[in-house]
Amino acid sequence: MSDQPKEKRPVPEGKSRFMTTRQKAPSEKGFVGYETTWEPFQKEVAYTTPKKP
Repeated sequence: MSDQPKEKRPVPEGKSRFMTTRQKAPSEKGFVGYETTWEPFQKEVAYTTPKKP
């Protein structure tokens, strides 16, 4: 039981509809973090002033 590896294996990149998650490199203390990138839910259109009557 004590022969378990100390290093964690890399996690594959996770993809969903609006989000991508990647594993970061471990820090000095061994903490492994994750980076999350969000994609926009909707498109933004430039505002145009309406015509005057």
